[in-house]
Amino acid sequence: MCTGATPPLDHPHIFIDMGSDDEAICAYCSTCFVYDAVLGSVCSPRECELGAAA
Repeated sequence: MCTGATPPLDHPHIFIDMGSDDEAICAYCSTCFVYDAVLGSVCSPRECELGAAA
């Protein structure tokens, strides 16, 4: 999911389907997302994982 920058410079939060590709680029902000199977399903360091605002 790409959330863009912080308000007011952000863009609509979108989910990017990478399909079978190893990388994808956000159409709004050009952030490049690269798949790395070594990372697993949890962010490292854990505090970098996107979550609900407190």
